[in-house]
Amino acid sequence: MSPKTFFITGANSGFGFAIASAASRQGHKVIGTVRSERSRVALAERLPAVRSVLCDVTEFDRIADIVRQAEEDHGPVDVLINNAGYGHEGILEESSLEEMRRQFDVNVFGAVAVAKAFLPRFRERRRGFIVNVTSMGGMITMPGIGYYCGSKFALQGISEVMRAEMAPFGVHVTALCPGSFRTDWAGRSMVRTKRSIPDYDALFDPIREARQARSGRQPGDPGKLAAAVLGPIETDTPPPQLLLGSDALALVSDRIERLKQEIEAWKSVTLSTDG
Repeated sequence: MSPKTFFITGANSGFGFAIASAASRQGHKVIGTVRSERSRVALAERLPAVRSVLCDVTEFDRIADIVRQAEEDHGPVDVLINNAGYGHEGILEESSLEEMRRQFDVNVFGAVAVAKAFLPRFRERRRGFIVNVTSMGGMITMPGIGYYCGSKFALQGISEVMRAEMAPFGVHVTALCPGSFRTDWAGRSMVRTKRSIPDYDALFDPIREARQARSGRQPGDPGKLAAAVLGPIETDTPPPQLLLGSDALALVSDRIERLKQEIEAWKSVTLSTDG
């Protein structure tokens, strides 16, 4: 792959760190965002070649200036990895709307704000690549992560529109849909709503316990994800969405099959509304 300049949000941990590390090893210039000076120092110690910038993606009014300064300091960005995000776990009835707002602020509005800062630059240069990190949770759902799945479904749909709108200008957009990987997503990074309604114990307690027990032992390797991401960036025909992980493949494939069956079962009613 020819040397490129990457802008990676949330570069100090998880997928962001893995991609930043892999891209740096391949000789690419990497600009990584972090939210605190402490994280900036830690990233510099672990990946000295990465140029770090302070950026909270929920500070929407600051993002355009951060991107402008990054390009002034380091040159035009070729690849945006829109990675910053976190998981919220909680039964819908128990979870506050404020928790939902925060989840969408980071996972949806923050990602869109960063993308929008780059769209005019990529459009004018007639090149660029955007990877929006969604999740298999943007294509399937599970009890207890409604806010998270909702945010990733939203980003998945927005990515599809973004892809269509930017295609005439030579700008590629891929939605990355990982399954379960060995990151901090289900550990220290996850926000968990306190349980309060016993009626949900039988449904949800086993799910929460299983997720916590599995944290750190998921099948997905972040290093292999990074390698899988870097490959399509060099192609002229990258995938619109890229599932990563055997669990993502199995669960999304099953959902598609069930959706086909549901459509067929109600086909007569669907067609009855025309005319």
